Amino acid sequence: MSNTNKQAVTHQQATVDLSITLLERPSVTPDDDGCQDILSERLTQAGFDCEFMYFGDRDKTGEHAEVKNLWARRGTTDPVICFAGHTDVVPTGDENNWTYPPFTPTLADGYLWARGAADMKTGIAAFTVAAERFVANHPQHNGSIAFLITSDEEGPSINGTVKVIEALEARQEKITYCLVGEPSSTETLGDIIKNGRRGSLGAVLTVTGKQGHVAYPHLACNPIHAALPALAQLTAATWDAGNEYFPATSLQISNINSGTGATNVIPETLEMVFNFRFSTETTEDELKAKTHAIFDEHFADSKAEYAINWKLSGQPFLTPEGKLVSACQQAIKSVTGTDTTLSTSGGTSDGRFIAPTGAQVVELGVRNATIHQVDEKVEIDDLGKLAQIYEGILKGLLLDR
Repeated sequence: MSNTNKQAVTHQQATVDLSITLLERPSVTPDDDGCQDILSERLTQAGFDCEFMYFGDRDKTGEHAEVKNLWARRGTTDPVICFAGHTDVVPTGDENNWTYPPFTPTLADGYLWARGAADMKTGIAAFTVAAERFVANHPQHNGSIAFLITSDEEGPSINGTVKVIEALEARQEKITYCLVGEPSSTETLGDIIKNGRRGSLGAVLTVTGKQGHVAYPHLACNPIHAALPALAQLTAATWDAGNEYFPATSLQISNINSGTGATNVIPETLEMVFNFRFSTETTEDELKAKTHAIFDEHFADSKAEYAINWKLSGQPFLTPEGKLVSACQQAIKSVTGTDTTLSTSGGTSDGRFIAPTGAQVVELGVRNATIHQVDEKVEIDDLGKLAQIYEGILKGLLLDR
């Protein structure tokens, strides 16, 4: 067996073993259920200084805040390459629908089956194994290696990465390169890496009219009728054309609610939920202004009134081709032979909280075919390869060439 193959086997077994240990913990968001303690113990042995950060309301014991986060760092100099991820998972749904119990990780048919197998405990395991191997072989490496692990990514994401970054910024501790272990791959391991994400701007529209009898519409004001012309223009609007990295900004209506349930009553209110996924070609303020202009035009002479409650979940960010992207591409090519594709598709990730600090951010992980689904699973053969890729990225960024 060649040295390369021996290394792959070693990485795979270590990554599978740690993955199983983490996957046995039913850490449904925001409960970490001891996963970060396991990681902290491993990282401490590898020379990392580990710090737990707690944010939010106290848990049922009254001892700690609800959300537990881990910041671990080895080294005191720049550049700082940070592995970011989350130990919390989404609920399983009806466990009777699973082929194998979701928190009894099972190796079968070439896959590791469990809730969190793809999103994203195997990525965290691969991070850890990669860091351990790299440090053992290069104890005097340049710069620093860090881990930012939260248990509040699948939930509201208000007491996790965003709060850790605020704490780091307050003490002027900067991340240079950040590798988020979200499942970015599509068809094969490493075929896609996310070098950016669209922004997400949500809104709740409330239109208020006057309730009345459907037989006497002149005595009422139907908020549905009042809203329809504006909604038609809103959904037909072009917000931007996108660019070489981002598709055009899109708007989607996800919920509309109105009516009393009776067939003969004009309702008083209409409530609608909609969301923009926007590119770097436009801004939050521009989207708000254009939306309000549309509604102002159509409600100028209306008896109905409208109000919009806005919520920004994340700004768009982009890491152009440079040191981090190049290190990822080279490591993927070396391990899998794949020429990776850059993408900004998909939803948001915790990278949106890290990129505004000036860090270069990419997302690279296992295949995303089964994330959040019943029978979530990941290819066993990919786990050792992913750890090798992560170690290769560390070599590319922290070793003198």
